[in-house]
Amino acid sequence: MAAYGKSISQAGADRWMGVRNAAVGVGAAVAIAAMVSLKPHAPDLSRIAAAPTVVQVHLIAALTALAIGIVLMARVKGTALHKLLGWTWVLAMGTTAVSSLFIRELNPGHFSFIHLLSGWTIVGLPGAVYAIKRGKVAAHRRAMTGMFVGGLLIAGAFTFLPGRLMWAVFFG
Repeated sequence: MAAYGKSISQAGADRWMGVRNAAVGVGAAVAIAAMVSLKPHAPDLSRIAAAPTVVQVHLIAALTALAIGIVLMARVKGTALHKLLGWTWVLAMGTTAVSSLFIRELNPGHFSFIHLLSGWTIVGLPGAVYAIKRGKVAAHRRAMTGMFVGGLLIAGAFTFLPGRLMWAVFFG
């Protein structure tokens, strides 16, 4: 039996569901970028170096959460490694969400619609941890997958819109 009492085939299917969700999110970001005239070039990392410290912290935390999230989605759940990486992912996602509250460039000086994802993540992370501590695996899985897709992939896709920092780094 695989983790959480599932058959090996079901555990494998669940593992690849997360990878599929990640691929769909990346595909959506590429599709958005393809809708506008692109002139891709080598990344201009000087734009990140010139960004405010809170933006740099946010970017590092988000990339850390993305990398760990991909690993977590692809591997067997419930193992000691999953738990260790999971706690690291929670810290990275928490840092990403909290730091985003101090970034208000999309709607200068005010919160924007993207901050709704930050609030959802700040509330959802403890809820997802609480769910797994109470043995509610399905609720935990839904919450964590939702935060990965919504809080990282969808929010990350928005950073590649014209006028945003990641757009400038790769296409500006």
